[in-house]
Amino acid sequence: MAGHSHWKQIKIKKKTTDQKRGRVFSKLIAAIVAAGRLEPNPQFNPRLRTAVEKAKEHQIPQETIERAVKRADEAIQNLEDLTLEAYGPGGTAILIQIITNNKQRTIAEIKHLLKENNTKLAEPGSVRWHFEPDQTQTEWRAKFQQPLNEEDKKKLQDLIGILENHDDVQKVFTNA
Repeated sequence: MAGHSHWKQIKIKKKTTDQKRGRVFSKLIAAIVAAGRLEPNPQFNPRLRTAVEKAKEHQIPQETIERAVKRADEAIQNLEDLTLEAYGPGGTAILIQIITNNKQRTIAEIKHLLKENNTKLAEPGSVRWHFEPDQTQTEWRAKFQQPLNEEDKKKLQDLIGILENHDDVQKVFTNA
């Protein structure tokens, strides 16, 4: 009866949920630090205000949020905001928002992930015209929808899942 202990099953489930929650926490804290670099006061920085609200929705403790804002104010980390553009399955336009402390490493990793999934990185500006930003400049909406067949939809969903599991990727937007 090895492996059938009730407590062992709880431990396995808790480990999985804690890993997922930790990944979300890391991404949200990086977003707060990057947003707070320009203006550490959320009243005057709508991007920081949005990041803090998302962190509170995911039940990140207030003191952790305050430490992230303070870290951004002190500029301890050299985080960079990047938006990469790519062409996905069926010619779909893909925008990838990234916050990283090592631009070269992250771009190389994203290129590798895209190449493994038969997609390619696009030149800056060649995909962005498919999208328009919202009022807070944190979300992108597609101007034109790209119709896809079922096979391409499945490939695109798999690619988005792979990209979102990368630690530095904050959000992925498509026009599909």
